[in-house]
Amino acid sequence: MVLENDSYTIQGISVLSLVEKYSTPLYVYNADKIKSQYDSLVSAFGGCSLKVKFACKALTNINIMKLLRSWGCGVDTVSLEEVELALLAGFTPQEICYTPNCVGFDEIQTVIEKGILVNIDDLSILEKFGHTYGNTKPCCIRFNPHILAGGNPHIQVGHIDSKFGISVYQLRHLLRIVENYNINVVGVHMHTGSDILDPSTFLRGAEILFDTARSFKDLQFIDFGSGFKVPYKDEDYYTNIQEFGAAMSTAFKEFCREYGRELEIWFEPGKFLVSESGYFLVKTNVIKQTVSTLFAGVNSGQNHLIRPMFYDAYHKIINISNPTGTPRVYSVVGYICETDTFGWDRKINEIREDDILCFYNAGAYGYSMSSNYNSRVRPAEVLIYNGKDYLIRRRETIEDILNTQQSVSFE
Repeated sequence: MVLENDSYTIQGISVLSLVEKYSTPLYVYNADKIKSQYDSLVSAFGGCSLKVKFACKALTNINIMKLLRSWGCGVDTVSLEEVELALLAGFTPQEICYTPNCVGFDEIQTVIEKGILVNIDDLSILEKFGHTYGNTKPCCIRFNPHILAGGNPHIQVGHIDSKFGISVYQLRHLLRIVENYNINVVGVHMHTGSDILDPSTFLRGAEILFDTARSFKDLQFIDFGSGFKVPYKDEDYYTNIQEFGAAMSTAFKEFCREYGRELEIWFEPGKFLVSESGYFLVKTNVIKQTVSTLFAGVNSGQNHLIRPMFYDAYHKIINISNPTGTPRVYSVVGYICETDTFGWDRKINEIREDDILCFYNAGAYGYSMSSNYNSRVRPAEVLIYNGKDYLIRRRETIEDILNTQQSVSFE
């Protein structure tokens, strides 16, 4: 989004014109930014056989998934429903990876019967898999490397107390299961967390996974998950993907030489691909001065963007209706019957009632984590692609909320 002649635009389209056309609250995604992020990741691993699998839990709109597939991206899913969305988006079973956690074995079987590779992260599930399929179906193993990394406890998933993955210290037990059932292990996987800044964290985890991979003789790929950090503040650091790609490529090629053949290297970015593409637009309902705080209350809340409340996440907020106004200090809050504060004590150009505020970095885990809390409807989604705006999800109505409810008569 750029400021041109006191007006914010995306691919030449006035953001305020989008508000007039689609109303608020509104999610808007810039396809050009998604493409540039995807291209930067692909170019960072020159010389390696790279597969990128979009972690679609970040943004499950089927149109976004279709775009990524058209550029050559695969998809990482974590539920049967995401698998079904991926198939509807046109991904073949071979382009889909399924990485569940704490699901029933019946769901895993349903996915396997669709021809999709499952990533197993539990010894008991691995044993059930072996008993059911032997070596007739391939699988991947998700390991827990015991690395504490990530920007928030909710997104630190590779440490010793995490529910994710099979501990690398359980390798001997795991290998007994694999050997006894002759399980066809074609990949090994890890994911340490999200918002990881230092490439050395990945490289440390890579060495652990390389050591583990040496125990499997028929691997086709090694999957390093993702967690690349994107900038949220103007002064933020972010993962230098080119620097990381060069270092990781060198380490991976050396491992492949030692292993005896070239393997594929996989990554599963979600936030990295879509976060910066997204903007969330809301209207200011009230300006409320209390004895200690100046509040700007907007027509949205944690039901539409829960990341600031759940993860203590920072989202830059600007006033696109008054881009040259005198800055004042506001706390921006929602209309939900909770303390749903988007940002405390933010310096923002003067906000007036009905002004449109814009939240940056709203492309990942925004709409996908939204809800109907307080019986509020969820917003519309718009995609800007090749200089045109497309409505890719209509705004919900009260009828949508009632659609799954059954009215009964009590006697």
